[in-house]
Amino acid sequence: MRSTWKLIWPPLVAVVFFLTVWQLSVSVFHIESWILPSPADIARESTSNASGLWAHTMATLRLTLIGFPIGTGVGLIVALLLHLLPWARRAFYPLIILSQNVPSIALGPLLIIWFGFGLLPKIVLITLVCFFPVAVAAMGGLAQSDQVMMNYMKMAGASKWQIFTKLELPSSIPALFSGVKISATYAVMGAVVAEWIGADKGIGYYMLLQKSAYRTDRMFVAIVIIVLLSLVLFAIIALLEKWLVRWKPRRNS
Repeated sequence: MRSTWKLIWPPLVAVVFFLTVWQLSVSVFHIESWILPSPADIARESTSNASGLWAHTMATLRLTLIGFPIGTGVGLIVALLLHLLPWARRAFYPLIILSQNVPSIALGPLLIIWFGFGLLPKIVLITLVCFFPVAVAAMGGLAQSDQVMMNYMKMAGASKWQIFTKLELPSSIPALFSGVKISATYAVMGAVVAEWIGADKGIGYYMLLQKSAYRTDRMFVAIVIIVLLSLVLFAIIALLEKWLVRWKPRRNS
């Protein structure tokens, strides 16, 4: 408990300090709320419109929880295929990297043209956002297996499949979780961008409405919700990692 508190209090103090400076700056310099609302204004707006925000938040969360597992699964499958098939890695890995240089917001109109205005283009967009961190992290973990143990297994007559299932795959799990945690934070933003390109509810749709109305305070409320959703997903994945990965390599003293 004490070690957990030592990890929590530095960022907590930093956040409180930042919010205090923000609140005082808005009050002292008399900044108009439509330009920069104070934290108190943002908190007041979030409570006054709680029911509407809840509906939009649940819509974004539902979209995230559909797209995130699909993107993670695609990333893991891609990593396994490229690891097991070296020729495929040489052929397709550069293309995967190039695919991440295309802004997701630019893909939105194309996905709508190809797949319509339903759920499918949004899921495709979230998948494209989420699969890359998982694929790269998993491939890195698979490639960094213990060479001494691998040589020992080869000398013992282990097949490639046995080496993969008994050594490479288990040792890649910590790296895989690192990619999944990054993907979890991307998933919420991917859902918001997907709602920008066509939706009638969700935090992304809510942000578009408030931008047109110059409601800066509500825009900040939406940003806070996005951050909180990302942190919750990250924390869930971190707890799952702690539960599943019960070993860590010992450091040489």
